Amino acid sequence: MKWLRYGGLGLVLAGAGCGNERGIPENQPVQMRAQLRSFESCDELEAYVEDTAVLDMRSQLLWQKEMVGNWGRGGPVYSVEDGSLPPTSASPSPMPGSSSGDASAPGTGSKGPDDYTETNNQVEGVDEADFVKNDGTRIFVISGNKLYLHRSWPATSLSAVGSLVLEGWPREMFLQDNRVVIFSQVYVRTDGSAVGGESPIKGGVGAPCYVMGFCGETATKVTVVDVADLAAPRVQDEYYLPGSYANARRTDSSVRLLLNDSFRWPDGVRFWPDYDPTLWDDEDRLKKKLDELIVQNEQTIRQKTLKDWLPSGWRKRPDGSWVEVSYDCRDFYRSNTPAKLGFVTVASLDLDASATEQAMVRRTSLVTDPGQVYATPDSLYLASQHWWWWPEDGQQDYTYLHKFDIRQPGVARYVGSGTVEGHLLNQFSMDEHEGVLRVATTISTYKESQGNPWGRVETTNRLFTYREQDGELVKVGQSEELAKGESIYSARFLGNKGYVVTFRQVDPLYTFDLSDPEHPRKVGELKVPGYSSYIHPLDENHLITLGVYVPENSNDWRLRAVKLSLFDVTDPAHPREAFSQLVGNAYGWSEALWEHKAFNFFPAKGLLAIPFADYDVSASDYWSGFRSELRVFHVDAATGFTPVGSLSMSDLYRARNDNTWTWYWTPMVRRSVMADDYVYAITDAGVRVAHVSNLQAPLATTNFTPDFSLPFYP
Repeated sequence: MKWLRYGGLGLVLAGAGCGNERGIPENQPVQMRAQLRSFESCDELEAYVEDTAVLDMRSQLLWQKEMVGNWGRGGPVYSVEDGSLPPTSASPSPMPGSSSGDASAPGTGSKGPDDYTETNNQVEGVDEADFVKNDGTRIFVISGNKLYLHRSWPATSLSAVGSLVLEGWPREMFLQDNRVVIFSQVYVRTDGSAVGGESPIKGGVGAPCYVMGFCGETATKVTVVDVADLAAPRVQDEYYLPGSYANARRTDSSVRLLLNDSFRWPDGVRFWPDYDPTLWDDEDRLKKKLDELIVQNEQTIRQKTLKDWLPSGWRKRPDGSWVEVSYDCRDFYRSNTPAKLGFVTVASLDLDASATEQAMVRRTSLVTDPGQVYATPDSLYLASQHWWWWPEDGQQDYTYLHKFDIRQPGVARYVGSGTVEGHLLNQFSMDEHEGVLRVATTISTYKESQGNPWGRVETTNRLFTYREQDGELVKVGQSEELAKGESIYSARFLGNKGYVVTFRQVDPLYTFDLSDPEHPRKVGELKVPGYSSYIHPLDENHLITLGVYVPENSNDWRLRAVKLSLFDVTDPAHPREAFSQLVGNAYGWSEALWEHKAFNFFPAKGLLAIPFADYDVSASDYWSGFRSELRVFHVDAATGFTPVGSLSMSDLYRARNDNTWTWYWTPMVRRSVMADDYVYAITDAGVRVAHVSNLQAPLATTNFTPDFSLPFYP
């Protein structure tokens, strides 16, 4: 297999050396013609990193100096962000965690199912990583620190055939033929060398830790596993790359992995003077101490080398030897747009390349904080917001868009950049169709407000279209403003049609005609109570949405509930809510409300499955009131939603009481798979299958046991 690595620095260069009479950098204007430019040497790259780090450090300390006298006696409150407490990683989304049948009966034979569901991907042909993958006859689940390998067909003989313990914190994976590619977050200590092929990682590899003290450097481990034999999975390859796992896409054998890496401030750089209770009562003395810190910090920064700023990755070969995954400075780019200090990496793995080939590294610099990612089989887009140093009256948010050509496996070629007003909600805010990029944004404008030191924010919304022209993403059209005072809660683009949902108290669904990219046109609008957080096509003229019912003109939260809607958009000028279905009560929720991969629609059978959790306040005792189940509905454009039943996992949910729960491992239903007439519910605690005609009678269940030795568990 061959690795190519494209990394990036999101660094503030624009404005270096610019500021007011007090030395504090001014806010930099939005660059309406964003672009990336490569470095010509490692010396130039190192100088850029150091200059930008000094600028960022000076701005923080000079701002604190400016605020002296406003803190009050005793000084400011110490926090993680000011450097006075050890930093923690940004909270990622929560992660989880036989006999032969009668061959003549459906679901019991050795032949695979006629049809089955896979990951709910945004774009056809582009697979999205998840902690559950299946191919109709096998189901793979990451739970805790293990990969569980199931033989799932025949359905009546569901069984966990094998498992594999994984290093660190496994997040998501891909399944491609007989290979599983797993992405785990780990902490490592390295000495930067691998003498004689020995491990450069000292003291072993740890899972992320959230305790006081140094845990090591954040890294992402990529593990390639041969799963041809479910009972004996075999590790084929292992990579350790600097940065936190963020996202991944796969097209055929080409895997694209996105990593985020916070800027690595050197040991010794400090953002507060040593604690002295008398210091904060002497303004002149405090200002002098801050000036001294600026000088000391700059000396520390200038003493570092490029290797300190940009550590290499490492590959562990099947024979146990180690190879450095380095980079070429000429493959780094910088932007003409301001952004926060940070690193972004796009790593590409070609699964069809020879496993004996040495890993190759290239890095492309992106002027961006980690942002939204959207991919087609041919293109990958990264979106990141413009960085303002501080709020000013009339300040509006903007987002920079960067496009890469990914048609060649193992290569991501920079194409061009563009600028769009506002910010994106998620990946569904972008879509490419016939060479045109469509983007839906919420535009926020900061306004000073008398009597309110935090000011206020005014919002509006628009839809924009872009086309690549001579190395730029050029805006070719925009819609009228939508729903002032509201924000986008969901969006979906389907061919020449677009759909946007905004929300404040009611849920306006807007329909768009996008057949003319230069004139994207709103053609219809429908207001219903509540909001939709996910939009899914049923067919060309109907949409299924999932959201929350919120009664209009009422603040009584007890009236809220999870809501399914079926919209008829046959006439885009007059969309209508043809059917709706409330699910549970005010205590209910579904992971599908914020994670589209939990939403599972099976077109072959007209079935919809969503994970659902609820609490019955009338229960006789605390634990018996909890419900964790998979809700299944039949969906038809003519009849709407027909409840089929619930596949309950409440017994596992209750058996693993909250003494064993964490944000990383909870036994509630989170995903599902459907194959022919069988439904599988998947939790961190196990997998269960039932026939769709009798969901209350499970046919088989597998159980997972969490590893309480991990630092995630109490």
